[in-house]
Amino acid sequence: MHLSIPAALKTQSLRAAFALPPVVRRVITGPPIVRQGLTLDPDPHLAVRLQKLLHEPVLGSRSVPEGRVQMLTDARMVGGHQPISSVVSLEVAGRRARLYVPSTPTDALLVFIHGGAWIFGDLDSHDAPCRFLAEQAGVRVLAIDYRLAPEHPFPAAYDDCVDAYRWVVANAALVGASPDRLAVGGDSAGGNLAAGVALAAAAEGLPLAFQLLVYPATDLTDSETGSYREFGGGGFYLTKAMMDLGADSYVPDVALRSDPRVSVLLAPVPEGVAPAYVCTAGFDPLRDEGEAYAAKLSAAGVKVELERFDGQIHGFFNLVGIGRSGPAAVARIAAALAAGLS
Repeated sequence: MHLSIPAALKTQSLRAAFALPPVVRRVITGPPIVRQGLTLDPDPHLAVRLQKLLHEPVLGSRSVPEGRVQMLTDARMVGGHQPISSVVSLEVAGRRARLYVPSTPTDALLVFIHGGAWIFGDLDSHDAPCRFLAEQAGVRVLAIDYRLAPEHPFPAAYDDCVDAYRWVVANAALVGASPDRLAVGGDSAGGNLAAGVALAAAAEGLPLAFQLLVYPATDLTDSETGSYREFGGGGFYLTKAMMDLGADSYVPDVALRSDPRVSVLLAPVPEGVAPAYVCTAGFDPLRDEGEAYAAKLSAAGVKVELERFDGQIHGFFNLVGIGRSGPAAVARIAAALAAGLS
């Protein structure tokens, strides 16, 4: 039986555990975890160990509505609250959106698409990393809310994101941006959608200076990669079962999963695709397909920077308010964004 622990108590316990001296933390975590020559970083090691000790359900093992609540609760526990100049709610192409303005004046803007396996997540679940990214990169961040599956299967989310980017290009001045300093990015399923937007922008001749893909899902036709086999069975936050649930909800017609708007790894690369920063996590089932997509773009002549955070797990992008390695990794992502829009 699962004993529900109040969120406030879980937050206090989590922060207390992360504040413990390393020698005490090692008592909780046990010996280092080494897979494929990679060593799990102490911070995610502690996080996944606490999840097991507290009998926390794996995201995706519950109903979709319950999973949405869990994702938001978990995000608030680990996200922190980066001070920035302002946060403005608005509507973009008929969808809710949120504009994060950093303390440093800028006309560079990232259109950000949240992750969550196409079934979880919203503006609130990714509020903390958007704040962090905006301030650390010195870039405006416009987070887009899109329709989720299973209520709205493919191509709803894809269409929402492409429409949102078209709106930004046409209305850049309204969000304080310059049309020649626009980027698109996202994490996980959001990285998948962002990559699709970047391909669509190139095909349509829309201006796009940069794409920022954080452990993106790129191929819904193949869950037998080496990283899926090694890490998809559980113990490292994201599981194959969760991705299967997301794929079954987002693209229930298996034949459609090879559509290039769904599996960008299978898409042709048009002329003019924006330079890309792609990052992966060493202990992530999606690692290999993210790196394969970076290689595909590079082979097509696209300027690509690929960075693997060897000791991290899927989801570290949200860990900007706890520990050291999560915020440090996202700070490096922010630096890449700043450089890409400089």
